[in-house]
Amino acid sequence: MHVEVIAIGDELLIGQVTDTNSGWIARQLNHVGWELTRVTLVRDRGDEIKQAVSAAFSRVSVVLMTGGLGPTKDDITKKTLCELYGCAMHRDEKVQAMNDERFAHKGFTMNALTRDQAWVPDACTVIYNPVGTAPVMWFDRDDKVLVSMPGVPSEMQYAVTHGVLSRLRERFCDHASVHHATCLVKGYTESGLAIVLTDFENELPETVHLAYLPKPGVIRLRLTATGGDDKEVATLLDAQFRKLLAILGSHVFCKEDASLAGALGLILQERNLTIATAESCTGGNIAHEITLVPGSSAYYKGSVVSYANEVKESLLGVSPRTIGQYGVVSCQVVEEMARGVQRLLHTDCAIATSGIAGPDGATPGKPVGTLALAVACGDKVVSTQITAGTQRERNIERFTHTALLHMVDLLHP
Repeated sequence: MHVEVIAIGDELLIGQVTDTNSGWIARQLNHVGWELTRVTLVRDRGDEIKQAVSAAFSRVSVVLMTGGLGPTKDDITKKTLCELYGCAMHRDEKVQAMNDERFAHKGFTMNALTRDQAWVPDACTVIYNPVGTAPVMWFDRDDKVLVSMPGVPSEMQYAVTHGVLSRLRERFCDHASVHHATCLVKGYTESGLAIVLTDFENELPETVHLAYLPKPGVIRLRLTATGGDDKEVATLLDAQFRKLLAILGSHVFCKEDASLAGALGLILQERNLTIATAESCTGGNIAHEITLVPGSSAYYKGSVVSYANEVKESLLGVSPRTIGQYGVVSCQVVEEMARGVQRLLHTDCAIATSGIAGPDGATPGKPVGTLALAVACGDKVVSTQITAGTQRERNIERFTHTALLHMVDLLHP
């Protein structure tokens, strides 16, 4: 089954807000064997919304729409859908009661605009929204379904997982069993890995596909199997995944679909190790990535964001002489930072960074994009220095990724 998404909102087309909803929806559809084939971004303009819906229904039978359901004048989706389906609106008493209860519970007073959220098109079936004021609206005509959902990610996600997806699967039986298996690989370039896996890929059954998702130093491999019988698909995928793991051996450092920080966490837990971070140029971003992983409190103890030299010296014990002799962006300094945070937070492992994220701050021999990093485990500490680009935000992201990868390399050589 092919599905299209129409995301509504001027803010999406001027770059003020990024459309993260469509990617999330694509993943949920994929889990049930459906395919998102197109995403259309549309301004808050009635004619443009209607044109987008008409074009989408010329290609697919299911359209998922997000956004434009707020209480303000620029949110015109409900009015436009009434025009599209040739109907009026009525006040849904259950929506009103739910919103009244929510506001009373919070001690808020509801204004007239918010009360109008209970108005819905006559042609729709209402799917009630317990996490927001805007109801989800299901339109079904001529064997084509349009579902209009709030653009707020948490509300949209709740709607999809608590009603929309299950209703769609009941309404349309055209879905297959889909299973995925993912692993993280290091030690290869993408092309080099493709050469190693040439025979494996050539021998894959027609219903099994291999995808490469590379990042610097890491390649995520995803095997996908599809079919009509769920048990048979799972068995087939398991057999092929075992073959893949046997070919790659120790190059595989994670056998799950995890982030790099998540993979590091699995290694730490497997070895019963703890870790801390001492960050300068990355400003706590490594800590952020680590703590995005559920359960990271089992191994992550904390961080010192030592942006200023005096913090490096007073909290982490970095020697002023080391800074003076080698510069703050140096392997010698980050090694002392790593040792310092190990001592301070009593951990087995540590990551330390110091660098020049940009756009200025370059010194002779150390241009913008220079990173010094150290990783430590027990008595062993390894440091290195790299040079990235000149864009600050991208450098911080690259520095973070590189630091995490070096920690993985130390623990999983």
